[in-house]
Amino acid sequence: MSPRTLRTQCCIAGGGPAGMMAGYILARAGIDVIVLEKHADFLRDFRGDTVHPSTMQAMWELGLLDRFLQRPHTELAQLSGRIGEDVIQVADFRHLPTRAKFITIMPQWDFLNFLVEAGAAYPQFKLKMQAEATDIIEQSGRVCGVVVKTPEGELRIEADLVIAADGRHSTLRERAGLAVRDLGAPIDVLWMRLPRHPGDPNMALGNIGAGYVFVMIERGDYFQCGFVVPKGGLEAVQAQGLEALRARIARIAPIMRERVQTLKSWDDVKLLSVSVDRLEQWWKPGLLCIGDAAHAMSPIGGVGINLAIQDAVAAANLLAGPLARGRPSDADLAAVQARRLGPVRQMQALQVFVQNRILGPALKRDKPIKAPALVKAFNAFPWLRRIPARVIGLGFRLEHVTAPDVRARGA
Repeated sequence: MSPRTLRTQCCIAGGGPAGMMAGYILARAGIDVIVLEKHADFLRDFRGDTVHPSTMQAMWELGLLDRFLQRPHTELAQLSGRIGEDVIQVADFRHLPTRAKFITIMPQWDFLNFLVEAGAAYPQFKLKMQAEATDIIEQSGRVCGVVVKTPEGELRIEADLVIAADGRHSTLRERAGLAVRDLGAPIDVLWMRLPRHPGDPNMALGNIGAGYVFVMIERGDYFQCGFVVPKGGLEAVQAQGLEALRARIARIAPIMRERVQTLKSWDDVKLLSVSVDRLEQWWKPGLLCIGDAAHAMSPIGGVGINLAIQDAVAAANLLAGPLARGRPSDADLAAVQARRLGPVRQMQALQVFVQNRILGPALKRDKPIKAPALVKAFNAFPWLRRIPARVIGLGFRLEHVTAPDVRARGA
């Protein structure tokens, strides 16, 4: 039996933040879009849950921000960290030139479900769950669709443009043969949940000391915690035993001394294998990669989903017009990369510096660590905190929504 075939203007592989945002903005501009999500739902633990001011600015420009903030969330207007015994006030978002002057902590599945509900206002927006893009369809050297695995069997979707937003292990970029440049990462992260009690004091987000880096993100009734290990270091940690990990966390954060007992087995500890890479070229005729499919980011700063969303905004802005007229040209696709490559390259350079010069060495150190005088200056001069706030909150280029709204023009 021949596989079923569908036709659309734009097919987006990957129902994560980049794919969903690109799909929403394009559908809002009157482009027929099919977004493919390989899972049956969005419920995955320890995905990026930090929604930064840059993302919320785009949502405000789309008319979505007020509704979005009605959902349960936590707001962080300032960030602090602990280096040795010194608590450093790192970033203050309250002065950013954006509608929302804070970071929102919200489970990623809530964020994605919100975009799905918003997309329902546009008949051009179609989401297919349990639909995994497994290959590209090419004709005369141009990508013209994707092969999709579904519970009902194989599906072929023909499209004027395919956007690969299927993550750092992108199937489509591999099938397209796009070259990846690995920038290296000396660390991995073990993620876990630890209870948070009412009345807990404000915790330092990041804790750096002799032989450890430990991250704590407040998430309502629990902390999402990240225990940083050397690259490939999970087996060594497991060999020492779960009790040894509990004891190390309790020494770093004494308030967790009893709560670490909620880690019952290694099933409660999830490995994030950190990678920092980017494609040499984000596109080939008929195909564009965005988000992690174009550039995997370190978890440093929690900027990954926000850079991905900035890619999505830029791609939708630049491609809505060409898609309305037919097939985007190679020059149209190259323009997206040209616009986003600089901000991505700058952020990755900063992440590589932090992981290679600060985090990696801290894990190897056995003597007490003290905060350098330059870092202590953030406490002495509060205005300095606006600099990291701008980098973390906005990135190196803030994208504004310029693609039209079909409802606003009465289409």
